[in-house]
Amino acid sequence: MGGTIERGLEDLYAPDGERADALVFGRKSGPSRRGFLRQAGLASMGAAVGASIPFGANMPQGLVPAALAQGVPAAAPKGPVPLDFPGKDKGLVVLGDRPLVAETPEHLLDDDTTPNSRFFIRNNGQVPEAVMDADKWMLTVDGEVNNKLEISLGDLKSKFKTQKLRMVLECGGNGRSAFQPQARGNQWTNGGAGCAEWTGVRLADVLKAAALKSTAAFTGHYGADPHLSGAAGQIALSRGMPIAKAMERHTLVVFAMNGEALPNIHGGPLRLIVPGWPGSLSHKWLNRIWVRDKEHDGQGMGGTSYRVPIAPIVPGSNADGKTNFRNLESMPVRAIISSPANGAKLTTGLREVAVRGAAWAGEYTVRAVDVSTDFGSTWSRVNLSAPKNRYDWQRWTAKVKLPMDGYYEIWARATDARGVMQPHSPANWNPQGYGGNAMQRVAVLVG
Repeated sequence: MGGTIERGLEDLYAPDGERADALVFGRKSGPSRRGFLRQAGLASMGAAVGASIPFGANMPQGLVPAALAQGVPAAAPKGPVPLDFPGKDKGLVVLGDRPLVAETPEHLLDDDTTPNSRFFIRNNGQVPEAVMDADKWMLTVDGEVNNKLEISLGDLKSKFKTQKLRMVLECGGNGRSAFQPQARGNQWTNGGAGCAEWTGVRLADVLKAAALKSTAAFTGHYGADPHLSGAAGQIALSRGMPIAKAMERHTLVVFAMNGEALPNIHGGPLRLIVPGWPGSLSHKWLNRIWVRDKEHDGQGMGGTSYRVPIAPIVPGSNADGKTNFRNLESMPVRAIISSPANGAKLTTGLREVAVRGAAWAGEYTVRAVDVSTDFGSTWSRVNLSAPKNRYDWQRWTAKVKLPMDGYYEIWARATDARGVMQPHSPANWNPQGYGGNAMQRVAVLVG
């Protein structure tokens, strides 16, 4: 969209959007920008984005155009770093290299089922070496059980009924980059999610075979990934869930992904898939499930780890999470636009654009998705497909009309089955930036 964009405009808007309007658009500040932009101001902004802005008078006060706000992700001030990893699409963007974390840009999430090559990567520790004989991999189930299990992957496959489900896996910090002030952690946009077809067995069946005691209340998960420090005995991550979620029929112990043996980078040969909840519960390289009589207190539990405030806190405050916090469970409703891509340049004279994407809502289904091309002044309902099974994402399509050539933003927002809708900006600020589900904006240039 017209060359390199410095982060100065975004920095200008962050502390005082109304004053920034006056500086950028050349007008005195006032109660509302809507309808008051001078032609000179629109021309200046048009020059910045590379075209006239047909719906510029509808731009909300303080809004940084998507072409500028998303031009240089907060996670990568010097520009996106492409992932270079065997078997992975080079379009994935590295958010961290220790541990390795990479997200999938929305335009690469355009498949009904996310290919392994385009599935995001999230690690907490080191990646263990791939095993040569996967069927000999051992899983232990102990603790509040009457029948301690030590079972091989081969026996899991032969002794329990296989399930195959297409379900969303989403990082708890997905959308974190939209929080202001910036929260701690990898600055995900919307790319910490994917929807694969998982093959495995129900965790409930495994726990039933272990004969849960009446005192069983929570699980604790452990894997073979070494701590980043390499220190023996230190745990990279150990989270857990209430027994009710562990016994839910869609919670799986999986050994295949999209019809292939589970790749090592995605937790192979064995991992959990706990759909609808933060991806950190879907433990990779799974080798132990400890059934407990109380909430698990492993690495990644308690404090502000995967926890959000019960009552709002002051953004930027240094809360410790000891009070007024709860575990993040169901992930929030979210819609993404997978086509056109942000920054797309479209043919001169084009007056109708096909738009498509996906939507999901944690424990819930998506009731509706709406799109806007006039900065949210009007909205249109899209065609929304039904999920293949529970926890599958719902693909959607729409056609939007454009009155003339110029710069446009396509906005998308989803509403879940309860009537809860995506916000313009992430709500419930928390120190580690969980639950950020601001609606997506895609910039397109026609002509």
